Amino acid sequence: MYPENTALSREFSLKSLLSFSMPTICMMVFMSLYTSVDGIFVSHYISSNALAAVNLVYPVFSFALALSLMLAAGGNALIARWMGEGHLEHARQFFSLLYLTGLVSAAAITGLVWLFDEQLLQLLGCTPVLQPYAQSYLLTLSLFLPLSYFQMFAQNFFVTEGKPILGLTTSMAGGVANILLDWLFLGPMGMDISGAAIATGIGYAIPGLFGIVYFFRNRKGSLCFVLPRWEGRALASACFNGASELVNNLSVAITTMLFNLMMLHYAGEDGVAAITVILYVQFIQSAVYFGYTQSVSPVISYKYGQQDRPQLRHIVRLSLWITMAASVLVILLSVMGADWIIDAFLGAGSPIHAMTRRGFLIFSSAYLFMGLNIFYSAMFTAFGDGRTSALLSFMRTLVFLVGALLLLPLMLDLDGVWLAVPIAEALSFLLGIWCYRRYGNRYGYRS
Repeated sequence: MYPENTALSREFSLKSLLSFSMPTICMMVFMSLYTSVDGIFVSHYISSNALAAVNLVYPVFSFALALSLMLAAGGNALIARWMGEGHLEHARQFFSLLYLTGLVSAAAITGLVWLFDEQLLQLLGCTPVLQPYAQSYLLTLSLFLPLSYFQMFAQNFFVTEGKPILGLTTSMAGGVANILLDWLFLGPMGMDISGAAIATGIGYAIPGLFGIVYFFRNRKGSLCFVLPRWEGRALASACFNGASELVNNLSVAITTMLFNLMMLHYAGEDGVAAITVILYVQFIQSAVYFGYTQSVSPVISYKYGQQDRPQLRHIVRLSLWITMAASVLVILLSVMGADWIIDAFLGAGSPIHAMTRRGFLIFSSAYLFMGLNIFYSAMFTAFGDGRTSALLSFMRTLVFLVGALLLLPLMLDLDGVWLAVPIAEALSFLLGIWCYRRYGNRYGYRS
C-alpha cells in the first residue's frame, strides 16, 4: 500500500499547493535560465554566428527531449495513479523499466547523430558560415544525451516521490556548474564552442547521476530501483499518455527549424541570432508554466486515482487562477525588461538590437494564453487521457503554429514571423476551453 502520510495524499489549499509546486517552478526557471546563460556566453565570447549555430542544431536535442519527456510524463501519470490505488510494487517495477528504456533510447539517438551529422546539418539549413560551429556543438553535446534523459526523469520522479526540493537543489547545482564552466571554458581557457557543449553536458550529469544514486539507495521511500518487469502494454500506454509532451517538443523542433529557415530568408544569419534570443527568453518565461504543471500533475493523477472529487475540483480551480496570475506577471516582466534582456545577449550597440526588440515585444503577447494552454494539455495527461492531451498539443504547436508561420509572413513579412506564436496560442486557447468544458463531468473536476 502507498504510505498514508505521502505528500500527495494531503488536503491541498492555495498556500500548500503553491508551497508544493514552488520548488519545481524554481527548478524549471533556473534550468531554463542557465541554458540561456549558455547562449549569452557563446554570443559574447565567440560570436552571434555561434549563437545562431546553437539554435540551428537545437531541433535535434529537442527531439531527444521530446522522447525523454514522453516517457517521464506519460509514465509518471501511470506510476502516481498506481501509487494512489495502492499498487506500490507495480509502480516501482515500471519506474525501473522506464529508466532502462530511456538509456537505450538516448544511446541510439547519439549513435545516429554521429553517423549522419552531415545530413542532419544539411536538413536543418546550415549555411557555410554556421557549419563549423554547428557541427562541433552537435557532436559534442550528443554524447551527453543519456545524462539529459536521466536529468528529465529525476525532475519528474522526485516530485512523485514527494521530494521536489531534491529536484530543485540538484538542478541548481547542475546549473551553477554549467555557468561556471561556460565562463571557464570559453573565457580563461579560450575553448571553442565545444566547451559550451561540455559545460551543458556536465550540467545534465549532476542532477541525472544524483537521481540514479538516490533511487538505487532509497529503500524506505516510495520509488526505488527494483528488478524491472517487461510490460509492453504499459510502456505503450505511457508513450500514448505522454504523446502530448512528445508532440509539444517535436513541434518545438519543427517550428524552431521553420523559424530559422524563415529568418535566414528574411534577415540572414542576423535574423537567426535575433530569433534565437527570443526563443531563449521564451524558454525561461514558459518554464514558470511547465514547472507548475509538472508539480501539480502527479497530484491530479493521485487524487483522480483515489476518486477524491472535491479535492480534484479544488486543485483544478486553483490551478487555473494560479496560471492566469502567472501569465499577467510574465507579460509585465517581458514588456518592462525588454531592453535589459536583449542587452544581456547582444549588447546595447549591436546592429541587430532594434530588430530583436521589435520582435520580442510582439512575440510577448503570446504569454497571455500560453500558460493555460500548457496546463490544459498537462491536466489531460494527468488523467491518462493521452488522446485529448495530444490533440491540444498537436493543434497548438504544429497545426496552428506552422500554419501561422507559413501564412502570416506572406502578408506581413518579418512581422508575420513575430506574430505567428501569439496567433497560434490564441487559437489554441479557444480549443482548450472547449475541451475543458466537454470533459469536466467525465473526470470529475467540474461540479
